[in-house]
Amino acid sequence: MIRVLIGIDDTDNKESRGTGYRSRQLGKLIEGQKRGIVDGITRHQLLFDPRIPYTSQNSSACLDVRTPDISEIIRLSRAYLLKESAKGSDVGLAVLAYEYIDEEIIAWGFRAKNEILTQQQANELATKKQVYLEGLTGDLGGIIGSLAALGLRKSGEDGRFIWLSGLEIRDLKGVYKIETLLEKLHVDLIVDKQGNKLPKEDRIDVGEWVRPAIKKNKITVIADKILNNSDYEWKVSSKEYLKSISD
Repeated sequence: MIRVLIGIDDTDNKESRGTGYRSRQLGKLIEGQKRGIVDGITRHQLLFDPRIPYTSQNSSACLDVRTPDISEIIRLSRAYLLKESAKGSDVGLAVLAYEYIDEEIIAWGFRAKNEILTQQQANELATKKQVYLEGLTGDLGGIIGSLAALGLRKSGEDGRFIWLSGLEIRDLKGVYKIETLLEKLHVDLIVDKQGNKLPKEDRIDVGEWVRPAIKKNKITVIADKILNNSDYEWKVSSKEYLKSISD
């Protein structure tokens, strides 16, 4: 099995479901057709700038897949995006084996969070690094963000998870023991804001919005201490806090 990253960007319009939804549906398709195992899908925030055309949030997504056949993953991803992406979208698709995503591609990802980049630059880098990169619809501008998604995911220091090992984590609700949540979510760490691991016997409320971040290449849930509550000792940190450290 080969570990492969799939970057997608700009699959939506103002009326359609977003790129995060499309990435999860693609993940289900890959596993449903037994073309690979999707270990995680991450969301990566790119630059907000009025000179950049984007639908709502200018974020891209990256699927982390184990597969015996990269060419089949490309074929399936391409066919899905051509069929399902919204009218007027500018879809980009980028695919490369994890081990070949190097510091130059990682740097491209972080540049896309801070600079206005061009399709020509994206194509030149993809050619140099032998990345499968293709614009599928519209003006093809999604190649910039899809290539960035590969680098940002490989960096191990950007983004947050919207899928983990087949689990629709957006549907996860309720209170769990720390030990149980570690196993259920397949995360590496559950910590407080200072980075201290939480006692495994403590309980945590995952609230309405649990999105593990990736920090130091570890899948990490961050929580706040809750006082004077008999039902749980911790609560997953707020959406606003998580966005502040992962966007």
